[in-house]
Amino acid sequence: MSKFIFVTGGVVSSLGKGIASASIGKLLETRGLRVTILKCDPYLNVDPGTMNPYQHGEVYVTDDGAETDLDLGHYERFTSGHFTKDNNITAGKIYYSVITKERRGDYLGKTVQIIPHITDEIKCCIRKVAKDHDVDVVIVEIGGTVGDIESLPFLEAIRQLRWELGEHYALNIHVTLLPYIKSCGEQKTKPTQHSVGRLREIGIQPDILLCRTEKPISQEQREKIALFCNVDVESVIEAADVKHIYECPSAFKKENLDALILKKLNIKNHDRDLKEWEGYVVKRLKHPKHEVNIAVVGKYIQLPDAYKSIYEALVHGGIANDARVNIFKIDSEDLEKGKPDKYFKDIHGILVPGGFGQRGIEGKVRAIRFARENDIPFFGICLGMQLATVEFARNVCGLKSANSTEFDKTTKDPVISLLAEQHQVTNMGATMRLGAYQCHLEKDTRSLAAYRKEEISERHRHRFEFNNDYRDVLTSKGLVIAGIHTSRNLVEVVEVKGHRWFVGCQFHPEFQSKPDKPHPLFRDFIAAALTV
Repeated sequence: MSKFIFVTGGVVSSLGKGIASASIGKLLETRGLRVTILKCDPYLNVDPGTMNPYQHGEVYVTDDGAETDLDLGHYERFTSGHFTKDNNITAGKIYYSVITKERRGDYLGKTVQIIPHITDEIKCCIRKVAKDHDVDVVIVEIGGTVGDIESLPFLEAIRQLRWELGEHYALNIHVTLLPYIKSCGEQKTKPTQHSVGRLREIGIQPDILLCRTEKPISQEQREKIALFCNVDVESVIEAADVKHIYECPSAFKKENLDALILKKLNIKNHDRDLKEWEGYVVKRLKHPKHEVNIAVVGKYIQLPDAYKSIYEALVHGGIANDARVNIFKIDSEDLEKGKPDKYFKDIHGILVPGGFGQRGIEGKVRAIRFARENDIPFFGICLGMQLATVEFARNVCGLKSANSTEFDKTTKDPVISLLAEQHQVTNMGATMRLGAYQCHLEKDTRSLAAYRKEEISERHRHRFEFNNDYRDVLTSKGLVIAGIHTSRNLVEVVEVKGHRWFVGCQFHPEFQSKPDKPHPLFRDFIAAALTV
């Protein structure tokens, strides 16, 4: 029977519950345990797929085509897991399921209520993940902050589940904050006390406290927190700020968090170290031999989480090349007004990520043209690949009106157009081309050199596609079709002949990159940038 760790957060949002959950997963895997992680989001959207990145950050896509919370990216990057649609549930998904059952007649004669029907549905989803993944430990992260009205059904569900599972089969970890007040030079424990108090009011007693802090926690403070929060002193864990998130597993191990968890769950196994992780990942992050400057030209750059997996995959590419990657975030709208050369001074590589809508598109096209004409390594992802095709058609093939029908439905030269099956789509949620698809890589291409195999599988999230009607005219001028989804003859990868390194892919390779297993395209992109 699987054991469960429930992770909650208090005081303020954005304390790093996702990183904490992922780090705990890493530590338990290092101990030889099989682990999966589930994210429970309290918002009423069925999934984050229709949200603006400024509302939610990036949408992370799984192999089975689920549009999920970005924390699943952290889970996959830190652990060996490959997660599915069942690893992310939302209040919207839960309510939708319950209401569907009610309309079908499953609850005939009953009044449908939050308790037991909503909480039972939540518990069913949690247990399903444990059963389907066949793991030793399920880590369940509850989104939001204790005290939010939206989170209450999830907190009640884990309270019930803890009671049903019994001793040694579940524990609660609460991530909280110890703010440092500079004016008085003191670290305050009161917010943590209040946060734990709110949890206890609804029947949840934390077993372990992860205390986010700028300053080290003194023994006196640990004892004070333990006394007022009703936990053991050893269960007050310092979660100090670190420079790189991949240092978190090591920091938690120094606090004996993994040993404490195993003790409370009554799991006995041999201790193992993190030497491989620390020697390869952390060492190269802290003491790299090289340095490279990469420009990310996007339209959501004001919010770091909007391109979270992109930024992390660039870091992973740097790790593979023993290089520090300095990321310069450039707003594509700014490029529409100013000269590109002033933005790309001292830049060694340019990446254009995905996105939706007309805003900032021409700025991205200008960035792509600058990279192509100045032999600067270029990496286009999803929309970045589509705009690379548009730019090549306009400025190399002479098709001045070339565009995507996403931005100009009446364009004379629709080199990018809507997928055939998308013409009948009316609902916007979960209707794009989503999830993992096979791709065949052509010989003598940069892409094949990176992957070192002809057949690959990558994750997608898009509605528009390379228009095959323009394949001949584009390839005759030097565009290389480097990757094809053969069963439907869809172009997946394009390159430019004779360029130092110019690759555009329709899929999202960033979703399969890990710090200890960098994605081949990001690895080779950074390697090419180091030659500039």
